[in-house]
Amino acid sequence: MKIINLKYLILLIYLISSNYSYSIERPENKNLIIHKDMKKIENIDFINSNGKKISISKYSNSAIILNFWATWCAPCRKEMPLLDKLKSTKAFKDTEILAINIAEESYEKSKSFFDELKIKNLEVFLGSGREIASKLKIRGLPTTILINKKGYEFARIVGYIDFEDKSLLDWLIKNL
Repeated sequence: MKIINLKYLILLIYLISSNYSYSIERPENKNLIIHKDMKKIENIDFINSNGKKISISKYSNSAIILNFWATWCAPCRKEMPLLDKLKSTKAFKDTEILAINIAEESYEKSKSFFDELKIKNLEVFLGSGREIASKLKIRGLPTTILINKKGYEFARIVGYIDFEDKSLLDWLIKNL
């Protein structure tokens, strides 16, 4: 009987300790989805501020924060200055932060949005909403896809997230 109780005690300690360590490793945010099976991100094209077609493969061997947004999106308006600030921080200087407007809006409208929000560190990119949404299974805006240096999506953020949250930033630094 004592052996059975000891086994239950060991099991209980294991479950509590593994839950505790997991909660430290992962930021508490319902919008963050961490994938068990990573997916290679390729064949994604978008247009830069010069009207030139760019492929995601241009950024191979770089960690990428790939953000999809639109000028009419209220959460995007709140999130974009945080992404801009993130780009200017030392910890993310080697991380590519690509903000792609997929609402089929003009470059001028997108640039005005950036100017209005005083976005200085990010470039305006445009992308085909239907094509990108279909390839990447984007369900709403904003959506941010986190891509490791090997080109695999390991997590995504669906909806607004506070890019100033310390636990999120610590997790991103560790995982990008």
